[in-house]
Amino acid sequence: MSDEDLPPASQLIPLDFSSVQTIPESHLWPNLDESSRKIEPDKMISIPVVDLNDDNVSELIGKACEKWGMFQLINHGISKTLITETEEVARCLFALPKSQKMKTLQSPETPTGYSMAGISKYYEKLMWHEGFTILDSPVDGFKKLWPSDYQRFCDIMEEYRLKMKALADKLIRLIFKFLGISDEEIVKLLSYIDPTTGKPHMALRLNSYPPCPDPSKVIGLAAHTDTSLFTMLHQARKYGLQIFNEKEGWIPLARRSDTLIINIGDFLQIISNGRFHSIPHRVMIQETKESTMSMAFFYYPPSHLNVSPYCKPLSETPQTPIYKGVNVKEYFTIKAKNSGNGILAITI
Repeated sequence: MSDEDLPPASQLIPLDFSSVQTIPESHLWPNLDESSRKIEPDKMISIPVVDLNDDNVSELIGKACEKWGMFQLINHGISKTLITETEEVARCLFALPKSQKMKTLQSPETPTGYSMAGISKYYEKLMWHEGFTILDSPVDGFKKLWPSDYQRFCDIMEEYRLKMKALADKLIRLIFKFLGISDEEIVKLLSYIDPTTGKPHMALRLNSYPPCPDPSKVIGLAAHTDTSLFTMLHQARKYGLQIFNEKEGWIPLARRSDTLIINIGDFLQIISNGRFHSIPHRVMIQETKESTMSMAFFYYPPSHLNVSPYCKPLSETPQTPIYKGVNVKEYFTIKAKNSGNGILAITI
């Protein structure tokens, strides 16, 4: 798929969900497996729970990433109060009239703003979802949303972003320690500002999945992998997130309410030379009278860096790279041109 083949930007504008009575054809997904939507406790899986305060935390994280590509994190240091306040900001944002949200519509010139998920361009059908992406300071966007009362919303969101950034910095050190990667390489990835853009290499994505007249015919977020080192997810509701297993297909996750879900992204799959896998996941819509919320924090390497498989030079069993090295910025383009499957495109 070339850039010319991608849907026009107008197709990526969310519906006005407040006025929807029936599901439009553009959002009807054929052949969805109804059984995958049902909440059956005996068919749900619980991914590993890792305590950040555990003395053996690096090993526990590494083993979970090798087996599952994700884990649940407890004692992560993000207070319940701050999470609740940030979630409330998101709820207030999505509760605004469509006309107000459209004032902050995301574009190449204004990457912080309101939109559907970027993966929408890979699919013919659209998703039952609206989102708001924050790549840098939310001030300009929030001024448009709440002209006379934006500061308190900004303060909460900025505190959440900085706390999540600090947690991400801690986690990447623990992950690299498990992989045996040097402190020098870690420093490259932890430079807060990307010199090519002058912006932090992180993104906070607020997601809303509104109530649906018939949840069995729509999908919240279609199958995808994350183009990040890893992603840290707060999910307001217990159910909805599913992961793909080659043997069992789509499996619903059961999560603990006090955890953040950490899932490996494409860049860590490349760097780990396939020891970790960027696991395909999706979000299914449940029957509910209220919108379901989630907040995803994406942690990237700076766009000017080249990433490649780390193969231990002094290993007893020498490793052969299974992926080509790739520039971070170029990888986003490669993934888009390959309909979301960037890993396959750089596999040797």
